[in-house]
Amino acid sequence: MSGAVRFSVSLGGDLLKHFDGMWKGEGHPTRSEAIQSMIRQSLVQKEWQSGKEVAGAIVIVYDHHERTLASELVDAQHDFERIVVAAQHAHLDHDNCLESIIVKGKAADVEQLVKKLKSLKGLKHVSLMMTTTGKEVQ
Repeated sequence: MSGAVRFSVSLGGDLLKHFDGMWKGEGHPTRSEAIQSMIRQSLVQKEWQSGKEVAGAIVIVYDHHERTLASELVDAQHDFERIVVAAQHAHLDHDNCLESIIVKGKAADVEQLVKKLKSLKGLKHVSLMMTTTGKEVQ
């Protein structure tokens, strides 16, 4: 990776005010770090659109009293074993469980797994966190 390069960006006063409030609120130490983060996020989105190998996490919340749901979740993960890296199960309370599934592979395959999971009866929430393998984003 080459050294940092300085460049100028011109923003209108209102846009700059909103941007400064945003990056400070998100915890970025500087405007430069906030802009780098936004550029990286855009590059990750491009990776997902381009068909390259990507990574992510699928987070599921469900009622563990649903009779067949746990085995259906495991079956779905086995059906997509080529992209499922790991899974973790947590008990949120007496009724609710959270499962996180770490995935790495083609974006289309990950999206198919998410679609399969969403089709299961008894899930309360399914969310996909899209990220990068780190190969394309510096």
